[in-house]
Amino acid sequence: MYNSVSDYYRKKFGCKTYKLSLKGADTCPNRDGTVGMGGCIFCSQSASGEFAEEKIGTVSEQLERAKKRVANKIKDGKYIAYFQSFSNTYGDTNCLKGLFLEAIKPDYIVGIAIGTRPDCLNEEMLDVLSEINTQKPVTIELGLQTSNDKTADYINRCYKTQVFDTAVKNLKARGIEVVAHMIIGLPFESEEDILNTAKYIANSGADGVKFHLLHILKNTKLAEEYEKGVFSALDLETYTKILKKCIEVIPPQMIVHRITGDPPKSELIAPDWSADKKRVLNYINRYFKEQNLIQGKKYKAL
Repeated sequence: MYNSVSDYYRKKFGCKTYKLSLKGADTCPNRDGTVGMGGCIFCSQSASGEFAEEKIGTVSEQLERAKKRVANKIKDGKYIAYFQSFSNTYGDTNCLKGLFLEAIKPDYIVGIAIGTRPDCLNEEMLDVLSEINTQKPVTIELGLQTSNDKTADYINRCYKTQVFDTAVKNLKARGIEVVAHMIIGLPFESEEDILNTAKYIANSGADGVKFHLLHILKNTKLAEEYEKGVFSALDLETYTKILKKCIEVIPPQMIVHRITGDPPKSELIAPDWSADKKRVLNYINRYFKEQNLIQGKKYKAL
């Protein structure tokens, strides 16, 4: 099948491990005018932080609330503090460092995952991440989405793909784990374009990958384009077939952190099938089994 993150965490930490989603940063450079305005066109006002704890009180208090929220899902495991929404290495470095250090204090926290953009990793921040990595494992999740710069311009990513290359190189040089995010189903991208992104990630030096289905959410620029009929959303069968091909072209050792998205139902416009997470995962895993998916089967090192 594929090298799942749940199996990876069990081997690494010796038990089931669950992420506690937190809010750290408040914006991104393509939202505040530094490199652009409005953010990526698919991103909601909460910047993918719909399931993160509200930024009320201290980080320690956020963690405790998040633990209570998932108490019915995990009994005897450990947790990773996950700064999910916006670009969490963008802002005052000392302030962010304080948040990260507070997040790793509890004994039940075995690591920290930080979502950000590759253009938000200056030397000062890299030094901070290196320091924290000596205390508990740090994983940096980079929002690549696509390796096609034409598509990147359309979605208002506001950085060139070579910036991602530099970020991965700098992080790996400091022994920090890297996870790349990619989206399947971006407007105007062919299956070849999508596979090219998977192949790019496969040879980027990243340790892991998150595959996301493109969700059209309310009150986004993407929703406006969708409602005009500019593009169509993928159906479940097409998404699953492309996803299988993507997993086949990444290296066998790469960790697959996600095989689809988990949209907030109240904000979802399309595709409507993605709202039924259990059904979607059952369909995908059944298809993978029927088709005898083997991760890395078609991987080619460059």
